[in-house]
Amino acid sequence: MTVIAPHGTGTAAGSGTAAGSGTGAPRLGFARRIGQAATLLPVSVAAVGALAAGRPDAARRWWARIAEQGPAPTAERRPGAARLLAHGLLAVPLGLLTLIPIGAEVLFVLRGVLYPLVEPGPYTTSWGGPSTGGAWLAHFGVGLPTAAAGLGLLWLLHRLHARLAGGMWGHRVGAWPFVATVAALGAGVLLVNAWLHQL
Repeated sequence: MTVIAPHGTGTAAGSGTAAGSGTGAPRLGFARRIGQAATLLPVSVAAVGALAAGRPDAARRWWARIAEQGPAPTAERRPGAARLLAHGLLAVPLGLLTLIPIGAEVLFVLRGVLYPLVEPGPYTTSWGGPSTGGAWLAHFGVGLPTAAAGLGLLWLLHRLHARLAGGMWGHRVGAWPFVATVAALGAGVLLVNAWLHQL
């Protein structure tokens, strides 16, 4: 027989598993949150498309999964199509922003991990040259902090999106996630613009 634990105990006797957090969200590891952030753009675009096709349940389910939200316990707390669409106007730009750290990770793999394959040499004028090992270590070492920063940024964007999505499920969001979203999008535009002017 399954016994329901009192609210706030965090366990359910007889189930052998811990209950979710106060918001009903599962506890995700760092690596899984990175993966959730990396898929934010395609999931958000697909969710908006599902809304346009008259499938709000699909959009609701996809955003609940990627934003650590459990199923709504009551129909009153289940987000409607209008609220889902409003969230899409925030989630899609945030998904576009994740392309920046994702690009940093791809660049680290190509120009750091696989540097001798991408740049076959000679390395007489390269960092760490003229030996292949020295050039590889130099480029790997330079790219490592950028890759670590990219992972950290993906984690932060995931947490920001999860906080924003909580409002659809009736959780208090506050003003700072919206301010942080606007600031992050502005910084992303400036960074991309500066990078394009260097090409």
